[in-house]
Amino acid sequence: MTQAAATAEPGAGRPTAVLPVGHLIRISLYWLGLTAIDGAVGLFIQNRLNFGPLAVDPFEVGRISFLISIPMAIISILVQPTIGSISDYTVSRWGRRKPYIVIGSLLDLVFLAGIATANNVLMLGAFAALLAFSTNIARGPFQGYVPDLVNEKQVGLASAMVGLMQILGNVTGFLVVTIAVLVGRLELAILAVAIVELLTMAAVVLRVSPGVPPKQRDRRSWLSVAGETWGTDILRERSYVWLLTSRFFFLMAGAMLVNFVITYLKQSHALDEAAANSANLVLLVLVVLGNVVAIVPSARISDRIGRKPVIYASCAIGFIGVAMAALAPVVPVAIAGATLFGAAAGTFLAVDWALMTDIIPRASSGRYMGLSNVATTASTLFAVASGGLVIDLVNALAGQGAGPRAAYLLGAAYYVVAAITLRPVAEPDRRARRSEPAVPAA
Repeated sequence: MTQAAATAEPGAGRPTAVLPVGHLIRISLYWLGLTAIDGAVGLFIQNRLNFGPLAVDPFEVGRISFLISIPMAIISILVQPTIGSISDYTVSRWGRRKPYIVIGSLLDLVFLAGIATANNVLMLGAFAALLAFSTNIARGPFQGYVPDLVNEKQVGLASAMVGLMQILGNVTGFLVVTIAVLVGRLELAILAVAIVELLTMAAVVLRVSPGVPPKQRDRRSWLSVAGETWGTDILRERSYVWLLTSRFFFLMAGAMLVNFVITYLKQSHALDEAAANSANLVLLVLVVLGNVVAIVPSARISDRIGRKPVIYASCAIGFIGVAMAALAPVVPVAIAGATLFGAAAGTFLAVDWALMTDIIPRASSGRYMGLSNVATTASTLFAVASGGLVIDLVNALAGQGAGPRAAYLLGAAYYVVAAITLRPVAEPDRRARRSEPAVPAA
């Protein structure tokens, strides 16, 4: 029923058991459900703000997108690392991660129903904020599974699996929204991703090992444990802090492109709802193709030459791709740029996760991986904030359609900052780690 547990105790080194590929797939499968929700809800909100009875003034889209994203980001930043840290100490018959995954997933279903049926922008934003609360109850603890169970030699492959599931999740979310728009039943997209999350949650809860035993709480209160999440001791992990900074700027660049794609296609290329979503579907297919082509080779190459050189390459490719979209005179050129963005994103998702896993203390993986989402979630907030303000400002100064292009140029610049802030990260010596023996899984 479950796979072999990890062989190491909490606080010890990485497990030495070699896991079959099927186990690695199951460990990462829930990411498909989580990112399907992220992709679908984000695109759902874009469509609601730009078209139909909830559509707002084109000169207000950026500001309202920003206002909706603020509570979502704040809740995500606070909840995910805190619950992840609490899960490090949790004792249950299911292990230290699974109870939170189940609770968060069931609450997601309730709040997704609210988003699907919202009949005004305020209600839409309120349910989106509640969804941020519930999904991050599950997300923080779940992020600890790879450090809990995967041995050093399989980290690159496991990271590629995580990246692939995130890509497939985004594809699922974007695809169901696009199909729902074309058939005139947008709310059905939310129902579809709710089912996907429920199925992937069940696969993980029923088929993945509970992992390593919890850390000892030593009679400390849960409030004290939650407060530990935000302790300043984490600042001593300089490589970790710099990697979070680099991740923040890299993801902010991609979030700029993704979160304003419908606004960009409508304003900069004058497409209507059906045409914008159809173009986005083509863009999505090619982004995914770029992801899939890049993700596994990138992980394998990083195992040989190191993670940082591969991340530098992804920054350069991402810069070219987003800049092409910003300057594209016609939609096909923008789609070509998005394809390069897809290759950059696939490379980054495969390798950044592995580098994070390489450098964090394993016994506190829930805390550290949860805190990594501060960069992930904050990147979306700041992308929507900076991009939204730029869109409204430049549109007012240069005319409707110039704003999204300016926002995309800002996104391209974020890749440069991501590469600069990666430099201080001290990557572990891969030669020494490759020489450590691994044992077959039981």
